[in-house]
Amino acid sequence: MGTYINIGNAGFQSARNGEYVDKSGLIAVVNGTLFTERRFGCVTRCRRFGKSMAAKMLYAYYDHSCDSRNLFADLEIVRDPSFEKHLNKYAAIYLDMTNFVSQYKSDDIVDKIDAALLEDVSKAYPDVAIAQDDKLMDYLLRVSIAKEEHFVFIIDEWDAICREFAPGTKAMDAYVSWLRRLFKSQDAMRVFACAYMTGILPVKKYKTESALNNFIEYSMVVPRSMARFFGFTKDEVRTLAEKNGIDFEDLVKWYDGYQIGNEPSMFNPNSVMQAIDNGYCTSFWASTGAYDAVAHYIQMNYEGLKDDIIQMLAGGRCKVNPTKFQNDMSIVRSKDDVLTVLIHLGYLSYSWQKSECYMPNKEVAGEMVNAIEDNNWTEVAKALEASEQLLEATLRGDEEAVARGVDAAHDEHTSILSYNNENSLACVLSLAYYYARNNYIVHREFATGKGFADLVMIPRKKVSSPAIILELKYNKDADTAISQILRKQYPAKVADYSGEMLLVGINYDKEQKTHQCHIERINKS
Repeated sequence: MGTYINIGNAGFQSARNGEYVDKSGLIAVVNGTLFTERRFGCVTRCRRFGKSMAAKMLYAYYDHSCDSRNLFADLEIVRDPSFEKHLNKYAAIYLDMTNFVSQYKSDDIVDKIDAALLEDVSKAYPDVAIAQDDKLMDYLLRVSIAKEEHFVFIIDEWDAICREFAPGTKAMDAYVSWLRRLFKSQDAMRVFACAYMTGILPVKKYKTESALNNFIEYSMVVPRSMARFFGFTKDEVRTLAEKNGIDFEDLVKWYDGYQIGNEPSMFNPNSVMQAIDNGYCTSFWASTGAYDAVAHYIQMNYEGLKDDIIQMLAGGRCKVNPTKFQNDMSIVRSKDDVLTVLIHLGYLSYSWQKSECYMPNKEVAGEMVNAIEDNNWTEVAKALEASEQLLEATLRGDEEAVARGVDAAHDEHTSILSYNNENSLACVLSLAYYYARNNYIVHREFATGKGFADLVMIPRKKVSSPAIILELKYNKDADTAISQILRKQYPAKVADYSGEMLLVGINYDKEQKTHQCHIERINKS
């Protein structure tokens, strides 16, 4: 057994020894790229979304030094026609780049990587001589010719060097040259059945010939055919919840909400598994190590960024153009770049159909609030702190307290948002009721051209509080808002709800710069 080659299937065996969600269908996707022009893939997703687990599974499947049949016997992949064809058929190399980055900070780090792999591979082929000036790729080519061997090369955390060394440094230039020598020459097609790189960021966009443009990118923005393997699906999480006796709705509230490609509802895998292990849901996001970077990017505060963060905290969505980002966290030049970085880090989700981003769930929103507080966004922090009191006042029907609370939220946000229509009012109110998301599913409903905006809050399962419908008016009166709710026979989001409801009418008087509130309590059965 080697250090980088012929390392066996122990890594995947450990995963199978515990609770395991079957993502073996990924193997069939990769099998479909073997020996094709698409054989070089860079599969990137945010931390704790199962990158290393997938890499270990692939290695266990391809490595010809072990027999992994029993590890896959009960998994989806055995039903695929390609399973037998490629099972344990290749010389496989596994490189975890973080092992080197943690040890070496010098410009010659790439030389050390190449030398370590060359030494290990040469031990696996003692009858194939090494020439005096051989580098890794020279030797792999020699082995491939002599043994009629094809290699599968798996690089985990490929971008660790990119995060450690700045663009234009000797180490970065050497790393790009090393990757090009391995994977972008004619020799690469002869040596490799495939290469699979995984990390956080897609391959950097270079303007020179050093571009690694032969890699097919699979990312949080463009996952292609791998979307369903990027996280846990709703059905997978429901099965886990039933098996382990944990509340499925809590898992949805905390960890659901990612749209990845055409998959509309994906969960953070690491957080789900930690919640199951703990027996309850809480935030595990801080352990991802991305928080400092997020706080740094928010502090940049490019024009319009603060408005967008507030809009998303309030449950809204914001336009984003991810195509200009250079896939380099040290080169962030615009609001779009910041939002794109946050998508790759998992702090935002991305809808490619509408080119919009949004905060996916309670766990992420909580960490974003922490970042906002640490960046002295005091006006936002105050509104969030007051949101619990505003919800309590609403539930007890205290109209004056609700009006005062909305006044305070308005005062905090007049310097940020243009407060001149019902859409702006809805955004501020959504943020003011931020605390309600703990116990409610909150919907913002806008009817185009009708001049109204509803906030609809449906209690989550096992929550005994009433549903809340807020009708928002600008320069009219609160009673008109209540009348409108009754006239249109409730918004669509409460059509299937039965139980106690609070109808809350809120109006903003532009001249007086104050709010009025009227609350009615009814039963819908």
